[in-house]
Amino acid sequence: MASACTQGLDTGFVALGYAKVAFLGVVQGLTELLPISSTAHMRIVPALLGWQDPGSAFSAAMQLAALAAVISYFWSDVRGLLFGSIGAVRRRDFRDWNFRFAVWIVLATVPIMVAGVLLSPFLNACNSPLRTLTVIGLSCVVMGALLAVAEYYARHKRTLDQVTLKDALIVGCAQVGALIPGVSRSGSTLTAALFRDLKREEAARFSFLLGLPAIAAAGFKELWELHKAHLDAQGWSMLAVGLIVASLSAFVAIWSLMHILERYSAWPFVIYRFLLGIVLLVSVAVGFLPN
Repeated sequence: MASACTQGLDTGFVALGYAKVAFLGVVQGLTELLPISSTAHMRIVPALLGWQDPGSAFSAAMQLAALAAVISYFWSDVRGLLFGSIGAVRRRDFRDWNFRFAVWIVLATVPIMVAGVLLSPFLNACNSPLRTLTVIGLSCVVMGALLAVAEYYARHKRTLDQVTLKDALIVGCAQVGALIPGVSRSGSTLTAALFRDLKREEAARFSFLLGLPAIAAAGFKELWELHKAHLDAQGWSMLAVGLIVASLSAFVAIWSLMHILERYSAWPFVIYRFLLGIVLLVSVAVGFLPN
């Protein structure tokens, strides 16, 4: 079902109602921070249920739910970086690890910020060709393959306190891939971090911390775009419901991901991505799902 537009912005979620928005908030929250592509699931679930496509504006705004979940789950890390950096500046100790790591995070965010601004009109446009299930399916398969290679060849021995500026920039550049629906920000950065030989759980931790500025920028930018598009009071209240539900489910997603990576490996996500991508491509080819 086609999505709705508000001054050129994809706002299909407004037509769904509170119950459906809450349900999709759960889906968005669970899949946003797992390396399995929230965009893919936000296209598949509504299509299977015969619902309106919630649109890219909903998915982007839900980044704030992911932001809340990451900050709360990794609060000790976030607090250390924030107050450690402030203390280092006051002491003029610019060799302090917290300060250096905070600067690296900022520098690593530059690529996706630049790409996001340049591509925003195309990515968030109504009926964007990049949101087709064919593109999403191919992205799932390709990223599944890359994650498999990373999992197979990575030595899984480095920890977060051993990362360098080079590591941050490489993962930051990989984060740009998240702009392509189906790639997954978590998936692209986790894969890059594994290629840098970080331990699985440390790679995920690095991925989440490095992604904080990009997640925040994407979410707040979308709120501003919705404000400029004069989203009505009902639309804002629906968005609030989605954010609250998505925040809770996103926290569960982080907890699940960390436990899976600590105890097992990334292979469950590799298999899931391959199956998801193939199912999408076949479903579109036989006409079961609209592209």
